[in-house]
Amino acid sequence: MAFAGCGNGAGIQGRQYVTSFRDRIYGSLVLAGIGDALGASTELWSIEEIFERFGGLATRFEEPTPDTFAGANGGRRAEVTDDASQMYYLARAIVRADGRLDQAAWIACLLDWAANSPKAGFMGPTTLAIVSALREGKPLDGVGVVGTSKRKLPTLGTTNGAAMRVAPAGLVHPGDIVGATNLALVTCLPSHDTDVAIASACAVAAGVAVAMTGAALDDVVRASIEGGDLGAQLAAEHARVPPGPRFSTRLSMALEIAGHANGDRAFLTELEAAIGSGVLACESVPAAIAIFAYAKGDPLRTVALCASAGGDTDTLATMAGGLSGAMAGAAGLPSSLLAEFLAVNDPEYGFDELADGLARLAERNSSRA
Repeated sequence: MAFAGCGNGAGIQGRQYVTSFRDRIYGSLVLAGIGDALGASTELWSIEEIFERFGGLATRFEEPTPDTFAGANGGRRAEVTDDASQMYYLARAIVRADGRLDQAAWIACLLDWAANSPKAGFMGPTTLAIVSALREGKPLDGVGVVGTSKRKLPTLGTTNGAAMRVAPAGLVHPGDIVGATNLALVTCLPSHDTDVAIASACAVAAGVAVAMTGAALDDVVRASIEGGDLGAQLAAEHARVPPGPRFSTRLSMALEIAGHANGDRAFLTELEAAIGSGVLACESVPAAIAIFAYAKGDPLRTVALCASAGGDTDTLATMAGGLSGAMAGAAGLPSSLLAEFLAVNDPEYGFDELADGLARLAERNSSRA
């Protein structure tokens, strides 16, 4: 396939990692957060500005400056933004629901995050609109209820908010693409009710689910492709298909770029020009999966490349970090960043407790397969 053997560096192939579900879950949660915090200091910058500032790829935490979204909202060095924060709240909600998250529980989780998370001020446009509507008690005409009528409000959900937080849907369904995508659909509605948003979220969830089994890189990428296709089918049944780029087409293009790339900067530049790296799901999600493939799943290279890709860098690195961390496990977490990241974020989110709860569900779901 086009993405096989792409990128530079050894990647994670051939390395020895602990392979328990709990270990992979911890790796995914923490690497997604490390990527988020790494990209927070480069968000909205161009590739040229990032390479000049860091002397190459962004591989160290820095204090977000006022011209970044995090810096303008009081974000601190090594601290996650709304991306990973929503992921951790979703993980808690899945554990609290004993793996049976429904629409009411997800809406309650989203409103809880909006009311109580220090990162709610970072809220993206799609999530902000739906949270505002829910708070005001506006009728949603069946939105968010799987199997009911399609949404009648104007389409808003074409951004990457559903995909950025969705990794836990894959973490609790190791090897089960259908289970992961069905849970991902619940987390997409009501805020991201379009085929491009649902397909992109399902692609990430499916890739994470297969990465949890210790599968090879190519198999994880194939799972993301399959998950995206399943997501598009689910969207045709439960949401809407507005005009615009199709996720599967953009993902195929992005993986082709990763397959023939020659050098980090040239790869990122071509990816940005052809696919984009902004908040739209049709840009950032294919780009994140392609960067994961290009980096051969190597944890530090994956998140550093995402943080250096320009545009919505923190979201790119959150999504790709979730994939890479599930593949590599805790032993693959970059030692140069881990201690500082945990010191800043672990007191609030409790990664050991989150990993324990999700692992219990993953073990149970795996035994039923």
